[in-house]
Amino acid sequence: MLKYLLKRFLVMIPTLIVISALVFIIIQLPPGDYLESHIAELESQGESIDPQKIEFLRHEYGLDKPLWEQYLVWITGFVQGDLGYSFEYNLPVAEVIGDKMWLTIIVSFFTILVTWLIAFPIGMYSATHPYSWSDYSLTLVGFLGLATPNFLLALVMLYLANRYFGTSIGGLMDPEFMDQDWSWAKVKSVLEHLWIPVLVIGTSGTAGMIRRLRANLMDELRKPYVVTGRAKGLGETRLLVKYPLRLSMNFFIADIGSLLPSIISGAEVVAVVLSLPTTGPILLAALQSQDMYLAGSFLMFLAALTVVGVLISDILLAMLDPRIRLQGGVQR
Repeated sequence: MLKYLLKRFLVMIPTLIVISALVFIIIQLPPGDYLESHIAELESQGESIDPQKIEFLRHEYGLDKPLWEQYLVWITGFVQGDLGYSFEYNLPVAEVIGDKMWLTIIVSFFTILVTWLIAFPIGMYSATHPYSWSDYSLTLVGFLGLATPNFLLALVMLYLANRYFGTSIGGLMDPEFMDQDWSWAKVKSVLEHLWIPVLVIGTSGTAGMIRRLRANLMDELRKPYVVTGRAKGLGETRLLVKYPLRLSMNFFIADIGSLLPSIISGAEVVAVVLSLPTTGPILLAALQSQDMYLAGSFLMFLAALTVVGVLISDILLAMLDPRIRLQGGVQR
């Protein structure tokens, strides 16, 4: 295990270096930079631009340097904990995403929690009662959840929440709490607004998870070791929980690689529709305005979480399923 972990850590370093180079190149692919986009926006509004001021800003932000030098400055600062400076917000990147990071984590955490609490019992019931009317009904609901776009469901929920519950979903809290410190009243306001984005974002994830758990669990229940367990007199509940359910959870663990970055990024399109003050809309705006330090640091953070999440999922899979080995080769 120790040798495997050391090998994976050594592989992670060049992987992140390659990802950082690709991220920087992709951000630089559109023509121009942030200042040119900003100049075009000002000119479209009829404002005049001072060329000397533009040259000063270009030198101040380091945009007049070669691309390789800009990359080295950015990645060196990122390793040292300096995420760079956001041109759009005129603030350090850490300050731009700092306040909204906690709200994103809250939304994603409750979404994952609700998704698992709903998906596990329904998936287990569908797998143990296959092809019954209840299974067909749950399957129909699941397919509807998969087929409904999240942004469309968000628009419908905006109307229903305001029409029948009197809740204005324009963010995650009432406007008077936006710039205030955390208090019990602010927490209550967040909880009042939280159920809409959790329901909208978690719909498709819950439906997909139910289908995968049902398919994996049904496959495990048909295997010989289940028949052997029944022949030895094991109760159905104990037999289900001890072996088939445990082994059918492999895909839950394998999803950790994508789960960690999704906690930070959130659902970008739904966040825009619901006007959520999370980090997803910030990332989209940074990419549109070519705010390279904000967008690049954000994407690198997500890439690092993905690499770490894949490592954690591999280790947990080996602990959960004895059939999985961290080392290759045939064991005798």
